[in-house]
Amino acid sequence: MISTLAIIVSSTLLMAGPLIFTALGGVFSERGGVVNIGLEGMMIMGAFSSIVFNLTFADVFGDWTPWVALLAGMFVGGVFSLVHAVATINFRADHVISGVAINFLALGISLFLVKVIYDKGQTDQIKHYFGKPDIPVLKDIPVIGDIFFKNVPVMSYVAIVVAIISWFVIYKTRFGLRLRSVGEHPLAADTMGIKVRWMRYQGVIISGILGGLGGAVYAQSFTLDFGHATISGQGYMALAAMIFGKWNPLGAMGAAIFFGFAQCLSIISGQLPFFSGIPDVYLQVAPYVLTILALVGLIGKSEAPKADGVNYIKGK
Repeated sequence: MISTLAIIVSSTLLMAGPLIFTALGGVFSERGGVVNIGLEGMMIMGAFSSIVFNLTFADVFGDWTPWVALLAGMFVGGVFSLVHAVATINFRADHVISGVAINFLALGISLFLVKVIYDKGQTDQIKHYFGKPDIPVLKDIPVIGDIFFKNVPVMSYVAIVVAIISWFVIYKTRFGLRLRSVGEHPLAADTMGIKVRWMRYQGVIISGILGGLGGAVYAQSFTLDFGHATISGQGYMALAAMIFGKWNPLGAMGAAIFFGFAQCLSIISGQLPFFSGIPDVYLQVAPYVLTILALVGLIGKSEAPKADGVNYIKGK
């Protein structure tokens, strides 16, 4: 029983980590009033850039390559998010249309560059990636050590820490108060001297950085290469986790873990005796069915920031 729980916990956290990072990015963007459907595209760019960096500099950085590649993914994700920021904040484009365009643009650019660089449809597999080590001392704790501190996906625990820090930043700091104010009532915030556009830019850029981080973690922990199906809907699932979590960092983290559990079932069902009789196709669609059911159940029960998706024109 303990070994089964250990497999479930480890696999759930492995799948949930990238979702947590990306969902947190969505929280920062939408708390500032900018709807970010483009999380999928930002994950794609983060995954692409981290894998290319990993393959290119593996001989230079050795075992540190995945960690340095995270910075590349975060940087590219942040820069790519500027496209969405300029479109929605400066040119007052529809946020949903801009986000969808970002997703298509990211996939097209990344696949084009993969073809140019590697002359094939996907990259080679990386040799240095995030493994699942045991945590010294803690792994020796009876029962709990076997379940939570053996075969640990390190970046998933980092994601949980980042979620807690994000909650503190959004709800307990001046920056968070200002960000929430421009997402709730930008005119009032402007009257108080808060630079609405600048605050929204910061929210979108942070979302791009965290989205790129999520994509980089996913690619270097799970797929270990980059192709057209590397991300495959993870960004949309992170968006659903953000909504399911009611635009709260801790709620988004909990929802991401829930969706990570749903995804892990389709991967490890062969190792779990009580799932062996269920056809694989049902377990493969389970994450998406649960996502839909979760969102349908929240219609009318959760409320987005009041100015979310509303373009701000000074003085109006």
